[in-house]
Formats: sequence, C-alpha cells, structure tokens
Amino acid sequence: MEKIIIYTDGACAGNQNEENKGGYGAVLTYKGHTKEIYGGEINTTNNRMELKGCIEGLKALKKKNIPVEIYTDSAYLCNCMNQKWYVKWRQNGWKNASKKPVENKDLWEELLDIVEEINDIKFIKVKGHSGVELNELADQLANKGMENL
Repeated sequence: MEKIIIYTDGACAGNQNEENKGGYGAVLTYKGHTKEIYGGEINTTNNRMELKGCIEGLKALKKKNIPVEIYTDSAYLCNCMNQKWYVKWRQNGWKNASKKPVENKDLWEELLDIVEEINDIKFIKVKGHSGVELNELADQLANKGMENL
C-alpha cells in the first residue's frame, strides 16, 4: 500500500533560559521522493519544537487521502495522539488531569485540525539518537533550524 512516511524532530538549546533557540525538522518520503523541512523559533521549548516539526511536515502534504505514518522520538507527541489525551483536554476546556491549562494549546489545536482532515494517520514512537537514518536526518534539520536563527 502506498503511504507517506514523515520523520519529525524538535530541538531546543537553553531550554531553561529566557533567551533560547529552538528548531524543528521533518523528512517526508513518498514514492521514492524526499522532502526536507526545517525552521526555528526564539524563546521556545523542546516540546513546542516537537509539535511544530509534526505540524510543518503535515502542512507540506499535497493530498490528505493517502495513509500517513509519523515517526517521532517524542513521547509527548506520540502518547498524546495514540492515547487520545486531547479528547479529555477538549472535554475539560483545555485543562489537564491536574486542572491546569494544557501547555502548547495553540499548537495542539493546529495539529488536531490538520490530523482530523487525514483519513488514515498513525503515530509511531522511535528511539532517538539510535541510528535510525531518517530520524537522524530530522534531528540534523532541527539543529539546522536552530543554527539559522
């Protein structure tokens, strides 16, 4: 079966500092073609960049009717999507289990809007920095996004 494969990654240098740099990367493959996407932001977090990499990878899709597999080393992203945390968040007015506002609500809403347009999408967790070629490339792109700020 034909499918689009997307590897995404995010990075942040100085995550704990007020003035930091973050980057995201995505590698899309389909029918032997590869597309690389990257970018960065100032004053961000690693989790925001993980989400941004996924969002930008999905935004690059030309068709929404082809199955998509997202590979990520982010447990935050993968667990939310596979365990459907967002269902409870929406029901609870974007509050988490601790009754606190969900972090990165803006990006979660953007991601969910895109995901809900795609007929068949899977999120697959991969181990980061373990030699998975396209995951390593997504990491390099995330770092490039940071460096280009």
